Amino acid sequence: MSDAIKHECGIALVRLLKPLEYYKEKYGTAFYGINKMYLMMEKQHNRGQDGAGFASIKLNMQPGERYMSRVRSNQSQPIQDIFNQINSRINDELKEHPEYNDSIEVQKKEIPYLGELMLGHVRYGTFGKNSIESVHPFLRQNNWMHRNLIVAGNFNMTNVNELFSNLIRLGQHPKEKADTITVMEKIGHFLDDAVAKLYKEIKKEGFTKMEASPLIADRLKVSKILKKAAKNFDGGYAMAGLIGHGDAFVLRDPAGIRPAYYYKDDEVVVVASERPVIQTVFNVNFEDVQELDPGKAIIIKKDGSTSTKKILEPLERKACSFERIYFSRGSDAEIYQERKNLGRLLLPKILKAIDEDIENTVFSYIPNTAETSFYGMVKQAQDFLNEKKEQEILKEGANLTSERLHEILSKRPRIEKVAIKDAKLRTFITEDSSRDDLVTHVYDVTYGSVKPTDNLVIIDDSIVRGTTLKKSILRILDRLQPKAIVVVSSAPQIRYPDCYGIDMARMEDLIAFKAALALHEERGTAGIVEEIYKNCKDQVELPDAEVKNAVQAFYEPFGDEEISQKISELLCPEGMKAEVKIIYQTVENLHAACPKNLGDWYFTGNYPTAGGNRVVNRSFMNFYEGVQGRAY
Repeated sequence: MSDAIKHECGIALVRLLKPLEYYKEKYGTAFYGINKMYLMMEKQHNRGQDGAGFASIKLNMQPGERYMSRVRSNQSQPIQDIFNQINSRINDELKEHPEYNDSIEVQKKEIPYLGELMLGHVRYGTFGKNSIESVHPFLRQNNWMHRNLIVAGNFNMTNVNELFSNLIRLGQHPKEKADTITVMEKIGHFLDDAVAKLYKEIKKEGFTKMEASPLIADRLKVSKILKKAAKNFDGGYAMAGLIGHGDAFVLRDPAGIRPAYYYKDDEVVVVASERPVIQTVFNVNFEDVQELDPGKAIIIKKDGSTSTKKILEPLERKACSFERIYFSRGSDAEIYQERKNLGRLLLPKILKAIDEDIENTVFSYIPNTAETSFYGMVKQAQDFLNEKKEQEILKEGANLTSERLHEILSKRPRIEKVAIKDAKLRTFITEDSSRDDLVTHVYDVTYGSVKPTDNLVIIDDSIVRGTTLKKSILRILDRLQPKAIVVVSSAPQIRYPDCYGIDMARMEDLIAFKAALALHEERGTAGIVEEIYKNCKDQVELPDAEVKNAVQAFYEPFGDEEISQKISELLCPEGMKAEVKIIYQTVENLHAACPKNLGDWYFTGNYPTAGGNRVVNRSFMNFYEGVQGRAY
């Protein structure tokens, strides 16, 4: 509960389809595109707070005139930082050269960042240092305009080692093995190749070198480049790119693991990681925003023509369910209903845990992201109570008095704000005991909101590691002196590591894994650990397509309730007065609540790509061998 999970990233792409003068006349500013990019990035800050970057391309610039700009930040408020830098630079130019105000054409030529094509990125670092070098967009520079490439994305590749080796076989010497660099260089290689071939063809047609440039831009087939580059990609990705002369693309993985949405009218083409971002920033309806299909790319040519092309054969759709449970903005119309359904579907388990004693139960939630599922849970509790009230009224029959009717109708779920998160406390003391004491003060409670005869039901999005729950939240809630504390996760038990963009790579960090290991030790079946390790080792040299998830056998002997019970024991701090119960969503209910996002590998081990099975096996081997490194 409330464990810090590093995850995801967000992308925003804007292509202005009209001259900059058009936006000045209609909207009062030539900086319309920059302003929209700021809003789109800010509206996706939930997807990344470790860094932010912005890049722009000016169309139809003359040789010697700067046509690409990029700014990145890894400061504590990176979005604000980069746009402060952009605004300062623009304002300084206009102050020093007031004559620029009279001509949009001169502004475009002389002021950086003012272009027709823009790409933004917000980053959560899933691995490695949070250095400025790790912040997107990445830039591949070349004196040939068509060979300049800017890339940003929301992705993780499971087979980065293979992709890196492929680049070496192509004769390249990449500066590092990071998947972003590797992916960019792979696309860049085939971009170089396509440009070189086009140049040869155009030269044979009798055109000069200078005449060749616009023809290359016109004839360049971005879809063909992406098909060659993405042929061996294994992972989850929504990958955006700008080519120096003005083409742009966003490519989505064939299983649809990572999200991408787009909108187009006669003024703009827009792509973002989340639908409501586009709805809000451009004031358009839900149905106006399209989802980019898995395996396809939206391609925007320099002339503004836009198309979606199939790049890779789509796999079975396994869009990430964690997007819906936790990461994406809850203002999306579909996500809002899905999260309410997640809470609603948990009520039968909750009623069992509290012996249907709703009258002596207080319902609440931690953290704020769980608020929507809380609404669904409470609404279902209200419906349950209404059925009980109806039965009581019918039972009274003709003997029903006004006082008795009032008594029956007054029953409703008890809702309280029992926990309040204080400003983030800096645990700067390294001594463990001191750090633990500080952690226990991250939340405060509303005293007097719960009686000693009450059950306290707290819903959260997910319980991944359980560290904050054990070290902080349960102890704090115990101060309210409830009879029992029931912690409810709107997500199922997270049993397997992720390899597509969420930082859950270490098997032994997962509380469900610890619980299953404890059960094996109690029952004398811990020998299965070595069996699974040998099975994983035996598959190391197999091709990805032949690798099976050997770790699923680790959980097979136990039912969900057994593991939940053991998790309750493991996470219950010493000295607790209240009884502690931990309840998890079922996978079946998850699918019922989120029918379009069936990517459930966190919970089931059913990975949507071949590389996923290799990663989970490697993660188990790391656990067995005591290796702290990443599994992919």
